[in-house]
Amino acid sequence: MRAVRSSLRFGDVLGLSLTGLRRHPGRTMLTVLGIAFGVAAIVAVLGITASGRAALIARLDQLGTNLIRVTPGSGVFGNADGLPPESAGMLGRVGPVEGVTFTALLDVTVLRNDLLPPLETGGLSVMAAPAGLPGVLNARMSAGRFLDDGAGAVPTAVLGRVAARRLGIVDVDRARRVYIGGEWFEVIGVLGEMTLHPDIERSVLIGEPAARELFIEYLRPTALYVRVHPDRVTDVLEVIPATVDPENPGRVAVTRPVDALVARRQAEEAFTGLLVSLGSVALLVGGVAIANVMVMSVLERRTEIGLRRAMGAAKRHIRRQFFGEAVLLAGAGGVLGALVGASITAAFVVSRDLTLVVPLSGLAGSILVALVVGALAGIYPAVRAARIPPAEAVRSA
Repeated sequence: MRAVRSSLRFGDVLGLSLTGLRRHPGRTMLTVLGIAFGVAAIVAVLGITASGRAALIARLDQLGTNLIRVTPGSGVFGNADGLPPESAGMLGRVGPVEGVTFTALLDVTVLRNDLLPPLETGGLSVMAAPAGLPGVLNARMSAGRFLDDGAGAVPTAVLGRVAARRLGIVDVDRARRVYIGGEWFEVIGVLGEMTLHPDIERSVLIGEPAARELFIEYLRPTALYVRVHPDRVTDVLEVIPATVDPENPGRVAVTRPVDALVARRQAEEAFTGLLVSLGSVALLVGGVAIANVMVMSVLERRTEIGLRRAMGAAKRHIRRQFFGEAVLLAGAGGVLGALVGASITAAFVVSRDLTLVVPLSGLAGSILVALVVGALAGIYPAVRAARIPPAEAVRSA
């Protein structure tokens, strides 16, 4: 007579595994949370990093990577008086240059009124600027208008975002004035956020013609802003020093403002690697917890295992049951952790006014890693459970 080979279908394994986990709900939940914490940390870090990267790309697209900033060099060869007055015009004649503007720092003080001491405004700067500044810098006005050719010739001013806050001026719906260098200036506008130009954010801008008439006739730029063709940035970077100051090109410092933004993001992503590593350690600890729980479960259920073996259950059936329990623990922790991590990312994005980006590959990968960890953690307990002989049922009864 031919022996009938017993079988255990997938549904049977799933049912037995769920039944085994339900016997110790507290222990099961703690183990699931251990895995969930690790997965949540990884998903949250990846999601926040991806959202930040997307925001950076959008910001770079808005600002453009083809803006160059030219300033007097620092150190022994620097020129504290600024750049040559004709430097803006000289750069404008370079072929790939699409636009040039400048700011010139003035040695005057800005006050709310003529009765307050200079320190009252927190050391704000006053700069002269031409009408084309917003166009080259892609700057936007949060209130009012900028210094056009007409306004720039009379005592009018535009405030940077930080300067406006310190001076207590948030709009120009009614007449606002500031006291600059002994002269009253009417505020006609407030600039919006300028992430790459904190010096302008902390400044009060007046028109170039008004600055020449009221304060200094020989105006030297302290910063040039050059917008060039995107494909010719490197070429223009090389010729700027000699073009701005042919006699002393070493006194000219050339930078791209977006480089600082990119460098900051790279530093944040390097820190992200550390956080992902910490999340991986937490996930590994969760795997060790699964192995520990499963070994304890085997020891506590020796009688059950022995009885099942005595009633005809094969070793492979016992292995599948305990292996299935370990995978279920890890899977539940992985899914819960992914949901928690995505929620953390969403909360962070909303608080920072960013665009939510949760990489599906990272989400699925974290759950998959959790399943692999659970599977590896369940191998030894499953094998150990399968090796318990049927006689254990009689000995333990």
